[in-house]
Order: sequence, then structure tokens, then C-alpha cells
Amino acid sequence: MKKLFLALSISFACSSASIAADLKSEVADKATQVEPKVIEWRRHFHQNPELSNREFETAKYIAKYLNDLGLDVQTGVAKTGVVAVLDSGKPGPVVALRADMDGLPVTEATGLPFESKVKAVHEGMDVGVMHACGHDTHMAMLMGAAKILTSMKDKLTGKVKFIFQPAEEGAPRGEVGGAEVMVKEGVLKNPDVDVIFGLHISSDQDVGTVEYKSEGIMAAVDPYRIVVKGKQSHGAYPWLSADPIVSSAQIIMGLQTIVSREVKLVDSAAVVTVGMINGGNRSNIIPNEVEFVGTIRTLNPDIRKHIHEAVHRKATHIASSMNTSAEVTLPLDYSYPITYNDPALMDKMLPTLVATAGEGNAVQTKAVTGAEDFSFFQEEVPGLYLFVGGKSKDMAASEAPGHHTPEFKIDESGMKLGVELLANLTIDYIKMN
Repeated sequence: MKKLFLALSISFACSSASIAADLKSEVADKATQVEPKVIEWRRHFHQNPELSNREFETAKYIAKYLNDLGLDVQTGVAKTGVVAVLDSGKPGPVVALRADMDGLPVTEATGLPFESKVKAVHEGMDVGVMHACGHDTHMAMLMGAAKILTSMKDKLTGKVKFIFQPAEEGAPRGEVGGAEVMVKEGVLKNPDVDVIFGLHISSDQDVGTVEYKSEGIMAAVDPYRIVVKGKQSHGAYPWLSADPIVSSAQIIMGLQTIVSREVKLVDSAAVVTVGMINGGNRSNIIPNEVEFVGTIRTLNPDIRKHIHEAVHRKATHIASSMNTSAEVTLPLDYSYPITYNDPALMDKMLPTLVATAGEGNAVQTKAVTGAEDFSFFQEEVPGLYLFVGGKSKDMAASEAPGHHTPEFKIDESGMKLGVELLANLTIDYIKMN
């Protein structure tokens, strides 16, 4: 009897593996077929970028496509977001897939035939607009996955929710936006999402590879502002002043000791950066006040809490020691949690990454101090965020144009793997649940 049970178990496992392999083969074939359209969509988005919370035409383009697929489509989510649901008609889990939509206030200098010439107003200034972080590829890859999964509806159970999110780069000053608002508006409800997957293209990672990491993969981000107030005087008589410029210089140097002397860096990386400083208007006047702003990046919740406390402590105490005062605003305008890959889900889906990318092409990576508001979704439901290669293999990583730069570009052949990953992660999760 035991032998019979074992034989049946082995037979069932082999049959399941065979079915899974057949589905992956079908996904691969369909990804090859849809690849020219994915490239076409990506180039359309690249040539027509829109800033955060202003993705109106982008949303219309995506919504029309999803409607043409026969999906249940909702628009105007978190202002310009688009959400569509594929309902298999059979009970099962709800898998969400997410792509971000917004471009950046960057003037493109790639020389590509489909280079962006778009101009807009950002923070009161005329700026160029560019997809300088790859969100154009993210939308195109998710559209490709939506097409494949819709065509395989009869082989699915449960539901798939496609989330096209605005304002990942941060809403304009005085506005709210992005994943946090989508969550508050109930994007993970009705139907209730069980798990969410997201991808980010990487300009310095080889095409055909996927990088993953369990637990924290991207940092929490907390911008801050410090205003140092003193007493103005003639620059020739500094003893009559309480100099906020010198005080600010001391505070800035003091902030650098938080990470170097108070954080156990062998456990987790952290960054405290000052990115802008403003104060004074003449060479011979010591001003009343100085303002500087910066960003904090952390990969550990306890370290995040400690650094927040330390910034307040350093700024106020150093200012006081110099007869000035410091007002600290932290966080300043937005704040993203750590992008945290659920360990159990990572273990569960790792075979999918290996099977899709191929042996040796699924690479465990280290955490980065960049940030992603995908983290707001992960605070609500288990999720995985992965990096997909977008660099030609004949280019050295050191030569790859960086994200958020005018020269940013990717090898479009890397998108096909992204399409397959989104589809296979969805199918495999559904089959395992």
C-alpha cells in the first residue's frame, strides 16, 4: 500500500511538473509573440512622458488597451491610476501585479529616435520630462503580461489585478499621490489581494537576468528639513551675530557622525545626506537664518527610528551650543517604508525565477539604498519586488547610464524576461494555492 501511495505521489508530482513546464513553455511562446508590441508600447510611453499625478494621457492609453482585452477597468484611482481585474470565473487567490507610470523632470540626452521632447512645469520651473528610471518599460511589461494572462484565462483560477500606479517618484509639492494613496483608496480590496509582485528594470544589470533578495531589498526614505535661526549682523562684526551659517556647517558635519559612529553598519547600511542649503544674500551680511534639506535612507526599522532621534538631537544641541536654534521637520513631505520581500513568499517563488530566467540567471543581490513606494503595498499584503536586467551584455556595468540621468537608456530585449516573470509568478502562485 505504501509503495502504491509513493508511486501515485511521484506520478502526481511528475504530472504537476509537466503541466507547469507546459504552461511556462506557452508563456515563453506568447512572450515572444507579444515582444514587438511591448517594445512599441514602451517607445510610445518614452516619447510621451508625464510627470507625477499628471499621467492623464498615459492613463487613457493604458485604460483603452485593458478595455480592449475585455477586462473590468477602473480609472481615476489615486488621481490618474488605472486598475483592471481579470476574473477567471473560478474560486482561487487574487494576485496583484504593479507597474509605475510617471516620468521625471529630466531633459533627455540619449539621441534615441524616440527621444522625449516633452516640456512641462515642475515646482514653478520649465523642465524637460523623461522616463529616466524605466517606468515606460514597467508599463509595457505589465501590458504584455496582461495580454498573456488574459489569453490563458481558461487555465487560471481566482483573479488577477493589474495596477498601474501614478506618482511613484513623489507627488508635486502640496499634493498626495502614489502607492500610499492607492492603498488608502482600497486598491488591495474588492477583491482582496493575497499577494503582489512588482519589477524594476536595471540599466547596469545584464539582460536575461533577475535579481532578488529576501527581506529588505530597498531602503526606507525620509526627507527632512532643518531651519537654523540666529541673529543677523554685519559680516565685519561677527561677534555681534549668532551665526546660523557656521552653526549649520557644524550641524551638517555632526549629522555625518550619526551613521559613522552610532549605527552598527555591519548589520545594516544607512545614509544621512544633505542635498540642498540656502542662506544669506550678500558677502558682508551674516543672515538671520539658514535652511537645509536632505534625505535619510535605512534598511532596518530600529536603525530608522534611531537616526530620526539622532537628527533631532544633533541639530538642536549643536545649534544651542552656538547660541542659535534649530527647527527639524522629519519627515518633510513624504516617507516610504522599507521595500520588504516576504521571506516565506521569496522561498516559495524562487523556483519560478530560476525556471523562467534559466539556471544561473536568477541572482541573489544585496540591498540598495534607493527607495520604492511599492513598500506601501507590502505593508498590507506579502509581496516581492525584483530587478530585471536592462543592460546589453557587451557593455560594462561601469559604462551603463545611471537611473535619473539625461543619458539613461536600456536594452529593450530585457523586457521579454520581465513579461514572462510577471506571467509565471502569477500562474505558479495560483497553482500552488
